[in-house]
Amino acid sequence: MYQKIKELSSQYYMETIQMRRNLHQYAERGWLEARTACIIATKLEELGYDVLVGEEIMRKDARMGLPPETILHLNYRRAQKEGANPKYLEKVKNGMTAVAGILKNGDGPTIAIRFDIDALGLIEDTSQQHLPFQEGFSSCHLGAMHACGHDGHTSIGLTTAKILMNIKEQLHGTIKLIFQPAEEGVRGAKCIAESGFLDDVDYIYAAHIMPQVADYDLFFGMNESFATTKLDVTYHGVSTHAAESPQFGKNALLSAANCIINLHAIPRNSDGQTRVNVGTVHAGTGRNVIPETAKLEIEVRGVTTELNRYMEMYARDIIQASALMHDTVVEIKEMGKAYALECDEDFMNDIRQLCQNHLSDLKLPKENLNPLGGSDDFSYMMARVQAHGGKATYMKLLTTIQSSPHNTAFDFDESVLEKGPRIFASIAYHLLNK
Repeated sequence: MYQKIKELSSQYYMETIQMRRNLHQYAERGWLEARTACIIATKLEELGYDVLVGEEIMRKDARMGLPPETILHLNYRRAQKEGANPKYLEKVKNGMTAVAGILKNGDGPTIAIRFDIDALGLIEDTSQQHLPFQEGFSSCHLGAMHACGHDGHTSIGLTTAKILMNIKEQLHGTIKLIFQPAEEGVRGAKCIAESGFLDDVDYIYAAHIMPQVADYDLFFGMNESFATTKLDVTYHGVSTHAAESPQFGKNALLSAANCIINLHAIPRNSDGQTRVNVGTVHAGTGRNVIPETAKLEIEVRGVTTELNRYMEMYARDIIQASALMHDTVVEIKEMGKAYALECDEDFMNDIRQLCQNHLSDLKLPKENLNPLGGSDDFSYMMARVQAHGGKATYMKLLTTIQSSPHNTAFDFDESVLEKGPRIFASIAYHLLNK
C-alpha cells in the first residue's frame, strides 16, 4: 500500500504544482481567504468528502485579529469576481474561512491533519531571479503574498485528500482534514479548537515547509518554539494646542513612549528565552497638537507557555502604568496567541518507525526534534487533543528555499509537493491500520 501511495503522489505531482501556483497567484491574507476556501471546499466535495465550512467548525467569537468589516466586504466582492463557488462563498464570507473534509470508514481511531491556507501582507518581488515572477504566477493581489509556504501546504493537503480517497477501503476509522485560516499572527486555530471539532480526535499532526538541514527530508517534531501573545494597544488622551494650552491636554504619545521604553526593560528570566517587540507606532496629527491617540502593535514571546505568561503579565502591567503616568485611557486588544509546541515522543517514534520500514528512501535525522524558532497556533489544536489523551506532533518538511520565509523573494523547491502528500497519506494509512 505504501508503494501505491508513492505512485499516486507521483501521478498527481504536476496537478499539485498547478494548484500551488494558482493559490500563489491569488494570495489572500488571514481571514480574507474566501476564494481559497471555496476552492478547497469544492475540491473536497468533488472527491466525496463530507465538507464543513465556517460556523460548522469555528467558534465565531473566538477569532482573533479580524480585519475591518469594510476590508472583509471588499474581499468578498473580489472573490465573487474571481469566480468563487457561490455555494460556499456565502458560508465563508466575513472571516469564516475555515474548511474541513471528513471521511468516515467504519470503526477505528479518528485522525486530524492541519493545513494552513493564508498569505502574508507583502508586495511580491518582481525580479527575474524570482521563479513565480519568471513563470507568471506572482500574486495578482497587491499587498498579499504567499511568503511562508502555505500555498504549498494547501496544495499538499488537497493531494493528500485525493490519495486517501483512492485508498479509502483500506482505511479503518475517521479522517478530518482541516484547512485553517489566519495562521500568520497566530489568530485562526483557537476558534477551531474551541468549537469542539477536535474533541473526538485521537491523533493530530501537521507540517511546515522549512529550509533544508543537512540534506534531510523530514523532522518528526519541533521544539524551541515560542509561545506568544500579540496585543494592539491604543492610548486615548485629549488634544489641545501645544503652545497656548498644553496643560489641558493629555498626551497619548507620551504614554506610548513610556510604554515602549519599559517593555524593552522587562527583566530577563533564568528559566529560558523570552522576546518582546513593538512593531509599529501610530500617533499624532501635527507638530503643534498634543497627540490625542497613540496605537502600538506589540508582541511578547517565551520559549515555554509559562515564560510567555510571565512576559504578558509584565507587559500588561507596564501598559496600564504608562496610561496612569499621563492620565490617559488605554485599550488593549488581544490579536493573536499561541502556546509552545509540545510534541509527543511516542508519536514521533511511531512515525520514525513507519518511515524506516516503508519510506526508506527518505533521509532521516537521528534526532526527532528540530528548533522552530518562531510560533504556530497549531499549538491550540495540539493542546486540545492532548487534553483528552490524544497524541500530536508538528513536523518539518525540508526542501531548498530561496530567500528566507516572510521575505518578498521567498520561494521553495516544488519537489516537496510530491514528498509532502506521500508522507501525510502514509501516516494516515498507518494510523488507521494499527
